[in-house]
Amino acid sequence: MRRRETHGSSIKSFNSIILKFPKIDESFRNCKATFEQFDEDSNGSIDKEELRKCFHKLETAFTDEEIYDLFETCDINEDRGMKFNEFIVLLCLVYLLKDDPATPQAKSRIGMPDLEATFETLVGAFVFLDKNKDGYVSKSEMVQAINESGERSSGRIAMKRFEEMDWDKNGMVNFKEFLFAFTTWVGIDDNEDEEGGEEKED
Repeated sequence: MRRRETHGSSIKSFNSIILKFPKIDESFRNCKATFEQFDEDSNGSIDKEELRKCFHKLETAFTDEEIYDLFETCDINEDRGMKFNEFIVLLCLVYLLKDDPATPQAKSRIGMPDLEATFETLVGAFVFLDKNKDGYVSKSEMVQAINESGERSSGRIAMKRFEEMDWDKNGMVNFKEFLFAFTTWVGIDDNEDEEGGEEKED
């Protein structure tokens, strides 16, 4: 992420991030079919073995040990299963780990060009918010970004958004926490599945 920050961000305001929400939302939803494909027992989460098969199918050059490490990193609820929002975060981390300067940019890294474009947007958003380029977004940086946007009651919005991002409550948000917050903000959440289930029962 710090290497990315040396290149700067194409995003110039917090408002422009919000305007991209519908596009991000659509891209995440399109990824749902991939998730369901690898959730072989259809229990709503991917286990380690299902993830290993997923990686082999995507032809990603990771060892089983690296795959299991990624699984542990993204299983934020530590429930031994990877939910859809955790799967999105995992794909983005894989995308960034495969960001090898020697690889031609035209080559798709995980076989999902639309999703990769969305990940680039999210990286740009994080770089924009991380004013001091230390790899973390602090509370003051979040407040500064929202104040610059000119939104009314921006201080309150900034605090609420920051609290949603800061999962471990240490006052700093890393890129993984930032990604998890985005999967919630744009409407990808477990609640939606529960609502869908109720509709089917009717």
